[in-house]
Amino acid sequence: MDAPEVLVGRRSASDALIEQLAASPDPVLAYKASLLAGLDPDSAKARSMRDRVRSSSTARALLKVFEQDAKTLHHTYRKWQGPHWTLTCLATIDYPAGDELLRPLVRRVHDWLFSDHFLEPPLTAVLPSQEDRVRHCASMDGNAIWYSVRLGLEEERTREVVDRLIGWQWPDGGWNCDKRPGATHSSFQESLIPARGLWAYGRAHDYEPALEAAQRVADLVLQRRLLWHRSDGSLIVPDWAGKPGPDRIHYPIQFFDVLFALQVMADLGRLGDPRCADALELVACKQLPDAGFPLEAPNTVTADHVVSRGSYADWGPSGRRRSNPLVSLAALAVLREPHGQP
Repeated sequence: MDAPEVLVGRRSASDALIEQLAASPDPVLAYKASLLAGLDPDSAKARSMRDRVRSSSTARALLKVFEQDAKTLHHTYRKWQGPHWTLTCLATIDYPAGDELLRPLVRRVHDWLFSDHFLEPPLTAVLPSQEDRVRHCASMDGNAIWYSVRLGLEEERTREVVDRLIGWQWPDGGWNCDKRPGATHSSFQESLIPARGLWAYGRAHDYEPALEAAQRVADLVLQRRLLWHRSDGSLIVPDWAGKPGPDRIHYPIQFFDVLFALQVMADLGRLGDPRCADALELVACKQLPDAGFPLEAPNTVTADHVVSRGSYADWGPSGRRRSNPLVSLAALAVLREPHGQP
């Protein structure tokens, strides 16, 4: 079979998988797959389908956060069952916007973002003579902005978070929480999430400073073809990551990997840049015989109680030879942008 026939066969298999998932009894999969099949997100049908996500097993599991005692719930950033990550995951599954049930969680996050603890060392630090490089884990602010917009639960303080984050942007276009004086370049895992959040806010409010700040991140990572050092072409592996590195698909918690980098570029309208080609090919090559894509680097432990890096939700199968429905839909959404193949 020559190359065009391979692509046609792959496209047909992908179409069949999307059709199958659109008929899933799982409201999350059905909604995401239907959008990928062409459902107008502003239509009455789409709104109805998204509303059903509220009753999905994933959403109901994530909402067990409200069953935590006050002492446990106080740990806003607890990985991955605290209010901050609960809201991130709810936005990831397209939980319906405007649910006031979630307002106390959003308010708790904003209180945390403006607390002395958050704005002082070690979470936020300025080194002598390096005032233009505020050391801060900007992914925290970035996710908070993103899910506040996605879940329709912004507060007056959300704009303050946006402007503060823009003010902390490093000269090269990103952010970094590395406290070492020798750290002079932005960290990709602390920059992609803020770019996504700022872009979502900028689009929702036609706020040009946020849009420009997000595009500066795109320029930064595109100079490295998203994943590779400019100096020698080796894979960029953050100090914290180890193995598996960002060439593997991580889910549901996303900081910096090939799929997430491409998702952010898609949001920012930069996926057609030729410098995305290698990352797109890397993802495309992961497609399995059933047309799905694997969750290669699971980063949660499903648990019905609070544990380190736990999740009340089950995020599906993992392993390099097993398709994960949520990952499959995310990968196909990226690959089906105008340049796409599968």
